[in-house]
Amino acid sequence: MALDFLDPVFGPILKLPPLLGVFLIAFFITLTITLVYKFTTDQKKMKKLKDELKEAQKKIKTLTKDNPQKALEVQQEMMKKNMEYMKHSFKSTLYTMLPILLIFAWLNSHMAFNQIMPDQEFKVTALFADGHAATISLSSIPDLVFIGNSTQTITENTAVWTLKGSAGEYKLQYDYNNENYDQELLITTEREYAPPEKAYSDSKLKKTAIGNAPIRPFGDLSLFGWHPGWLGTYIIISLIASILLRKLMKVY
Repeated sequence: MALDFLDPVFGPILKLPPLLGVFLIAFFITLTITLVYKFTTDQKKMKKLKDELKEAQKKIKTLTKDNPQKALEVQQEMMKKNMEYMKHSFKSTLYTMLPILLIFAWLNSHMAFNQIMPDQEFKVTALFADGHAATISLSSIPDLVFIGNSTQTITENTAVWTLKGSAGEYKLQYDYNNENYDQELLITTEREYAPPEKAYSDSKLKKTAIGNAPIRPFGDLSLFGWHPGWLGTYIIISLIASILLRKLMKVY
């Protein structure tokens, strides 16, 4: 895969529970961003701007009732200072943007879904628009074991197959209404997978999906009914880590 060069660095994290793995990566990235930000910005100037912004906010609260016009002037001045603050922050963002995007892409290919294990039964689903044909057939290279028929009747705009196979790389081949479509499939003991979903245009066949179960780092725990995946978990951890690290390291 294109991001295999990151495996030696982050690969060992895949052996850990997902929550601990995401925590370590989020903390590492947040620490790196904080250090780069601290040493690529003029912290004295940033502190001065931040103090001025806080002071402007206090003035606006005081003036809003007694002198709305003056409050508007202070607000406009605060916006200018905020733009200046963001301008000075942008330099550090340029240094970290590309590495973080690469790490995110690696995480998405390893931490968004569970892998399909050898001899594990899994489902493949095809979704259709209204007005579709009656049937669709599925085959694979190399051959997979079908639990049921390889040709399925499309019911309520959906066709579902149950399959299993040994470890390896496969190509799923969909034959629908004289149209042919391919999708990659990976069966492995490693935490890795081919993209589980594939969309199609100019056909009544709209999407096919392999049944990789999504990874939920918090397990059955939910946050107000929300079960975050790796990205949501990363955002939660990085926000908390950023606040703590900035205070400890006195970063403005």
